[in-house]
Amino acid sequence: MISNILLRSTAVLMVVSLSACSIGMSDLEEFVAQEKAKKSTKIEPIPQIKQYEAFAYVENGRRDPFVSADPDRRPAGAPGAAGALAPDIHRNREALEEFPLDGLRMLGIIQANGKTYALVRAPDKIVHRVTRGDHLGQNYGTITKVDDTEIKLTEIIPDGFGGWMQRLASLALAQ
Repeated sequence: MISNILLRSTAVLMVVSLSACSIGMSDLEEFVAQEKAKKSTKIEPIPQIKQYEAFAYVENGRRDPFVSADPDRRPAGAPGAAGALAPDIHRNREALEEFPLDGLRMLGIIQANGKTYALVRAPDKIVHRVTRGDHLGQNYGTITKVDDTEIKLTEIIPDGFGGWMQRLASLALAQ
């Protein structure tokens, strides 16, 4: 009995849903007719790809393209340049060198034994005391001056030519 009712209701539901599909098809048929009536445009053919020609470099008295033509025009700090600048990678790294410079905050200064020290808070919330000659930041920064409002330092960064160059940076007193 329940299965008969279920069967009849399913049949009624299918008839109603199928009848809904046949209502309102005129606008769709009109759209399809309009699209078929449009003139088609000619599609341009795909351009032919030119065959790759390999080039074998034969020196024959020409210079090596991977060596600078004028060795005196090497960028400052490039390998082979006189007085090449490079960071001391054999030096033990200090605690504040593991953090980027923008993650450090200068909190203030203290003076003791005739020296001026800056208080710097690292991202791990530990406060460090630094002075001239100490290192901080991830770019081999060396502190050159500590004053009331900022810490000035010199960083050694890659120059893009395989060498190194110096860049001035500072860490201002946090507000």
